[in-house]
Amino acid sequence: MSGPAAADTRADKGWRESLATYTHPRVVTFLFLGFSAGLPFLLVFATLSAWLREYGISRTAIGFISWIGITYSFKFVWSPVVDRVPLPLLTRWLGRRRSWMLLAQAGIAGGLLGMSFCDPRTDLWGLVALALVVAFSSATQDIALDAFRIEATDASLQGATAATYQLGYRIAVLAAGAGALYIAEFGSWPIAYQSMAALGLVGIVTTLIVSEPERQVAAGTSELEGKVATFAAGLGTMPGWVRKALIFVYGAIVCPFVDFFARYGWMAVVLLLFIGLFRLSDIAMGVMANPFYIDVGFSLSQIANVSKIYGFVMSILGALLGGMLVFRIGAARLLAPAVFLIAASNLTFSWLALVGQPDTLILTIAISVDNLVGGMSGSIFIAFLSGLTNTAYTATQYALFTSIMTLPGKLMGGSSGWIVDRLQAEFSSAHKFGGYAIFFLYTALLGLPALVLAMIVRRRFEKETPPS
Repeated sequence: MSGPAAADTRADKGWRESLATYTHPRVVTFLFLGFSAGLPFLLVFATLSAWLREYGISRTAIGFISWIGITYSFKFVWSPVVDRVPLPLLTRWLGRRRSWMLLAQAGIAGGLLGMSFCDPRTDLWGLVALALVVAFSSATQDIALDAFRIEATDASLQGATAATYQLGYRIAVLAAGAGALYIAEFGSWPIAYQSMAALGLVGIVTTLIVSEPERQVAAGTSELEGKVATFAAGLGTMPGWVRKALIFVYGAIVCPFVDFFARYGWMAVVLLLFIGLFRLSDIAMGVMANPFYIDVGFSLSQIANVSKIYGFVMSILGALLGGMLVFRIGAARLLAPAVFLIAASNLTFSWLALVGQPDTLILTIAISVDNLVGGMSGSIFIAFLSGLTNTAYTATQYALFTSIMTLPGKLMGGSSGWIVDRLQAEFSSAHKFGGYAIFFLYTALLGLPALVLAMIVRRRFEKETPPS
């Protein structure tokens, strides 16, 4: 058979093979591990804020407490420890990745359980301390889990594992957000947090069941590791503890960075800039999304139904689509389209602002575009970042990438309220929500530097071919 019919058959086969990747046991595993990663996030952020506010804690105090989230942006600081230091007994039993995953998951579950016994009105600092334990444990789990994900699957499955990971993550966010609020409303906040602590067993059981991935050292890494031995030999007769500390710093911190710059040369700087700017427009816009909905006149139930429930469905569809596109096309080829779509999707919110009233249809369109693009670009970007790491330093390098990815957006997002206030004061006389419309246009333009860098990165990976 030849001609169009044959081409259609090949295309159908290609899409069937792409879908079949989601049935791979390793890919399915990351549905549950993604759930474990996503569960604590809102429980130390938005859900915790709702609990504190309902118990009469001031908005100022709640704002300061939100700084707990900076833990996630600095996880690269202790990632070398997770990457290199074995845990007594646990590492021998489970391996280096699963041992750290289990310890972190135990910290999350224990911290959430401890929070459930705190009353914010009488023991606020105790609650904050336990929330910090949860955030630190969650960030540590991210380090170990990301390394496990990269090492456990080959390149052909990275897109699919990224998609199922996102699916599990977003299900957990839904449970920790809407689920915890429902439990708190019809039960109590202690019961809500105890229920979330119980859901932590999903990650613990999965970690105990799955097998530890084999460590594969990339070409040239053995030579770099040999330099550690040379470095150690050159330390001479230093005190033992000083010698061990210097060896650790050299092997766990210096070598991962030397390896990255050795592999990519000047392109390493471009890659780091691109990673930091990839989601800038999305993160900067997202901070003002809920205030915008409320200012326009949408009810809380409308926001929940459209942006949370319906948005969740669209983001999952986007993640699955992104995983299949990575399998068929390759991650690097999709970076520029992903950046463009992320930035352009913000313009749908400018459209809603110019309408100037709570139009549910337009909100649905905006949420559809934003979440579909967000899920798709997430799978593409995770797969791309995974390919940049050396499996000898997976945890350290990937933690650095994800930290850089969020920091610029968080810094810009912190000033977004101030920017909207100034724009609204300047342009609201011409249009009720003119300031918001310009703000969303401004966030879309923030994506232009990332688009330029994506094209440069694309040329560097010109020879990349989709996995067979």
